[in-house]
Parts: sequence; C-alpha cells; structure tokens
Amino acid sequence: MRLDPFYPIFPDTDWLARLLPQGIRLVQLRIKDKDQATVRAEIEKAVALCSAYDCTLVVNDNWQDAIAAGAPFVHLGQQDLAGADLRAIRAAGIKVGVSTHNEEELAAALAAEADYVALGPVYATTLKAMPWSPQGLPRLADWKSRIRCPLVAIGGITLDRAPLVLAAGADSAAVITDIVTSQDPKSRTQNWLAATSPWRGLSTEYPQGYNFPLPLDRERPSRGS
Repeated sequence: MRLDPFYPIFPDTDWLARLLPQGIRLVQLRIKDKDQATVRAEIEKAVALCSAYDCTLVVNDNWQDAIAAGAPFVHLGQQDLAGADLRAIRAAGIKVGVSTHNEEELAAALAAEADYVALGPVYATTLKAMPWSPQGLPRLADWKSRIRCPLVAIGGITLDRAPLVLAAGADSAAVITDIVTSQDPKSRTQNWLAATSPWRGLSTEYPQGYNFPLPLDRERPSRGS
C-alpha cells in the first residue's frame, strides 16, 4: 500500500469542501468535542466529498461511525487502539493507521497489523501539549528500516520541513497547523502539493535531480542517516 506524501488533517468538512478541489489525495477528518450526531453527519459528508474528489478519507478515532458511513480508513491513538474492535473494523474492509511515540507503542501498532504507523512529534508542536520530546529525523530513518508498512511523520511539520521528513524515511508528511492557520489555505495547499510532488509515486530518498532551497540545504541529513 502507498500513501500520498501530502497528508493534511482537518477539523471539519468545511475544510474538506474548500480544499479537496485543489487536488488532495489523502486527508484525515479529526473531529474533537462534538456531539455524536454531529460527528456521524460529518463523517457521512466527508465520505461523500472524498468519493467525489477521488481522495482517500481517514477518520480519526470514531471507528464505529466510520464503519456505519462506509469510510475506507481509520486512525487510532493508542488508547483508542486498546478499546477498538479490530475484528469488526477489518470485517468492514477498513484499513487502520496507528499513532506511536515510543518503542512500546510501535510494538502495539505492529501487533495490531497497522496499515500505517504514524510517528510523532517529529518536531516540537504547539497544537497540543505533548509528554514526548521531538523524535527527530534519525528516528524516522530508523523506524522506516524496521517496519514494512508505510510510515507517517507528524508534529511540527512545515512546508520547508516536509521534504526533509520524506527524504529521511517517511512515506507521508501529516500537517495541520501549517495549513489551517495560513492566511491563504488554498495557495498553501498548492505549495504543499508542489513540494511533495517529487515523492508522489516514489519510495523515500531524495528524488534524482531534486534541488532544495538554501534553508533546507543547511539542514539536509546525510543519505545514510
């Protein structure tokens, strides 16, 4: 299974309606602090929108509603993974992504036969308080060498950092703040699509002939890292 290298995460379907027409191919709907009826309606709307725009939808945490709405993918945090009915999720034909932050959580994700593993925070993030230190690029490279499923990088990833995490080993770079806080989210989305395009359909490593802007050149890891 391949993931698109650009993986935006949005809090509601208004964002999907605005930005899916830009060409997004992978998106997560992450709804927090809403009543159950709203959550289910949003997921149903997201399924329809993503179908219309040929985009893979990932539903964060709400696996029961994802099953009911016919979503193709769910993303589970460690607590949700422990309480989820993986047999029911798999029986519905739904793939599973799992958040990880340390070796123990990676083992739990692999034991659950996750379809992708998300490692974070790669960089410091202001989105929410995190008990974990930034993972860094070397850990991305290490984990990629040890797992067979796709690896998603998340946490503090900006447009300038996206090529770095993809080159270090991530199959996909997840982003929230860099887009939803932008003054022009549509243009920012196009920038992300352009920045990740060299990895679209490719494995990791720097694409041949890809030239980084100078600020990224200063931070570029060695090819063996």
